[in-house]
Amino acid sequence: MCGIVTAIATNNVVPVLLEGLRKLEYRGYDSAGLAVLSGELTRLRSPGRVADLTALADASQLSASIGIAHTRWATHGVPSERNAHPHISGGLAVVHNGIIENFEAIKASLQARGYVFTSETDTEAIAHLVHSKLQVAPDLFEAVRLATNELIGAYAIGVLAEADPFRAIVARRGSPLLLGVGDEGMYAASDMAALLQVTRKVVYLEDGDLAELRRDSYRIMLADGTPVEREMHLSSLSADAVELGLFKHYMQKEIFEQPQALANTLELISGGAGISPLHFGARAPEVFDGVRRVLILACGTSYHAGLVARYWIESIAKIPVTVEIASEYRYRDSVPDADSLVVVISQSGETADTLAALKHAKALGMDRTLAICNVPESAIVRETALRFITRAGPEIGVASTKAFTTQLAAFALLTLALAKLNGRLNDADEERHLTALRHLPVAVQKVLELEPEIERWAQRFASKEHALFLGRGRHWPIAMEGALKLKEVSYIHAEAYAAGELKHGPLALVDKNMPVIAIAPADELLEKLKSNLQEVRARGGELYVFADAGSEIPESEGVHILHMPEHYGMLSPVLHVIPLQLLSYHAALVKGTDVDKPRNLAKSVTVE
Repeated sequence: MCGIVTAIATNNVVPVLLEGLRKLEYRGYDSAGLAVLSGELTRLRSPGRVADLTALADASQLSASIGIAHTRWATHGVPSERNAHPHISGGLAVVHNGIIENFEAIKASLQARGYVFTSETDTEAIAHLVHSKLQVAPDLFEAVRLATNELIGAYAIGVLAEADPFRAIVARRGSPLLLGVGDEGMYAASDMAALLQVTRKVVYLEDGDLAELRRDSYRIMLADGTPVEREMHLSSLSADAVELGLFKHYMQKEIFEQPQALANTLELISGGAGISPLHFGARAPEVFDGVRRVLILACGTSYHAGLVARYWIESIAKIPVTVEIASEYRYRDSVPDADSLVVVISQSGETADTLAALKHAKALGMDRTLAICNVPESAIVRETALRFITRAGPEIGVASTKAFTTQLAAFALLTLALAKLNGRLNDADEERHLTALRHLPVAVQKVLELEPEIERWAQRFASKEHALFLGRGRHWPIAMEGALKLKEVSYIHAEAYAAGELKHGPLALVDKNMPVIAIAPADELLEKLKSNLQEVRARGGELYVFADAGSEIPESEGVHILHMPEHYGMLSPVLHVIPLQLLSYHAALVKGTDVDKPRNLAKSVTVE
């Protein structure tokens, strides 16, 4: 959601800014812009794509050694050139991610002092506010510090001033921002992917940090003006990791990366290693000791992972589990339990609702916290007592795929660790589960080989406007994830139901124009599911069934069967979600939608 790139170097930074924006396109945006200093302040903005902004820069032969750039996802004001960033105030330019909650009060105060607003954005209030502070504190760093102390809400900002052409100022609170230390200059960005072109040396800013960037140095300050040091890291990402390679889209690439992502995530149990609470941090034995309940907080796809985990943990570890949508949890009167393990899940580790829910739980005295996340230095990881880092690698496609399956792998390990601590896992069962987990990447690879058949199914979906997904037990959340994926990338309206609920309302929707996708693993609920499928056929509904070998569901007119390579017991949800991802991807291709950047959506949701 929005993206910032800032650069000051010995060479022309315009290509760096534009390439950085291109790498941040996955975050979702509707306009793009940049501002550079080369004698004077020059600003270019486009309500279209980064490619349109690049064309403007090429046409103007823009060149400069310092600049800021931005992709905007509209919050305040419609997508348009006048609302696109950067925003300017008297020779000063600002880009901003996040939402300023008190911008209307700031705007009214500034207007009373003669400032004229030309956009509908909250960001323009920041530009004018910083400019006003320069009148009383004629130092750009100090002016930004004073301005940010008046802001309420979430922000990551970058600031340039025509009168101060040898440094850029950045600051963050609530929205991610990191510094890049390169051989030719200093950089800042919302995501490491934007900076891999120039450096792998990174410094993660903490909430409340401000930083001054010069060509050969940087310094960081707290909001109260106190200097502070932050550790430098060497990113393990490579530029190749965020390139498409031979694939058509990032979503396709990331679906096919799942065997390797799972193998990487499960590497700690390779070579005969067993289940250990230490997989989740050195303090895990202490934190897990005496846990009576588990509270899982997440949004979207991560929420579905939590729903699967509820079935696993309650069934195997025998610990009651509550799964909450993070955006709802902190706005209701819940009953805190200090003996609950609070598990937060986020691919980016910067999901605003999940981070806020975590802080709310901690404020209620729930300090046994665990993050399951794909980004080691993210805000959520830094806020929890324990963490499990999924090793999915960068996920660029907005519709999450490999992040989801690696989250499930993490939950499988957590389930077994809790069961072992509670005396619910004997040696034989532990070895059985470990064998299944170690084989999981191979099993997923076999499912991916079903792509040609799934592609043929997808052809039938291009003309559909609605779809119904059914699942039972631990596969009901997988049906929910399948429906979400289809909605996200193909814009086909889809709903998921526990199959037993079919006759309690959704059956009214079923007719020959409503495709019904069913997940039919060979488990204890299979016979119940078969009865639900008969109800669909009796109403003329067309069935598409993902069935395990041995499910014994015959193919017939109106009943299409795709046989999964093998039944996988507890881990079956990991396998069954793969064909649903492929079905959504290929249906979107047939419909011609923007698979990697679906309309109205952002990859990293860093505002409420």
